Amino acid sequence: MTGVPEEILSTTRTHAVADAEPLDRKLPLVVLSPGHSFSRSSLTGLAEDLASRGYAVAAVDHTYEASAITFPDGRITECLICETKPDGPTIARSRAIDVSFVIDELTGSGLIDADRIAMAGHSLGGAAAAHAVREDPRIRAGVNMDGTFQPELTEDLDRPFLMLGADKHGRPGADETWDASWPHLTGWKRWLSVAGTAHSSFTDYSILAEQLGIDVGGEPMTGDRTAQITRAYVAAFVDLHLRDRPQHLLDRPSPRYPEVRFENP
Repeated sequence: MTGVPEEILSTTRTHAVADAEPLDRKLPLVVLSPGHSFSRSSLTGLAEDLASRGYAVAAVDHTYEASAITFPDGRITECLICETKPDGPTIARSRAIDVSFVIDELTGSGLIDADRIAMAGHSLGGAAAAHAVREDPRIRAGVNMDGTFQPELTEDLDRPFLMLGADKHGRPGADETWDASWPHLTGWKRWLSVAGTAHSSFTDYSILAEQLGIDVGGEPMTGDRTAQITRAYVAAFVDLHLRDRPQHLLDRPSPRYPEVRFENP
């Protein structure tokens, strides 16, 4: 989005408020990890939706991986890997360590139910989710939103995992790591393809770019519709696995969301 006047992006309005008082009970936690070079703000819509459903949400900026990260003491770090080809597997593992540290800090606050934690990530954040779920037993379930598995899974992962992304199955240039990793997901699992989406469709950028007239992939689905689908399926997944609430949305195709196809049933 280079060339967009700063005042347009800086005045984007959200439904969240600063310094809100926490509830007087422990909440289930969902940790969010953005794509390579993306800010945690790219997942604001999903974070707000989950918070409105009674979840604590921690969106993580991974140091030296986003354009600018401001620390509480005023220090600002820039993206040191944005101009180079990143070593995906190493970064995904590093992010998993970041997430475990965040969980350490938050569970020590007394505000989080340590027995009900999930993680969702977009792109490289989705790869990190697979690592984090495997390495940290506190994370009960994970979501990969259109991210290449880095590396593809070669060992079994027996906790619930949702793969939600653009249509990758049997297409030229499809992400082969999804096919290769699928058999190693040995717990509850779903692979959902959303027709008409592009890579950034599962972030806020699809909505912002559409409003600014920026082409992010030429796919036909509107940003509002992809946001609605992303929120519905991620919420259903965490409700099922963190709150034990049955979710028919995850059992079969839904007439409410005809764009969503169940792969490898």
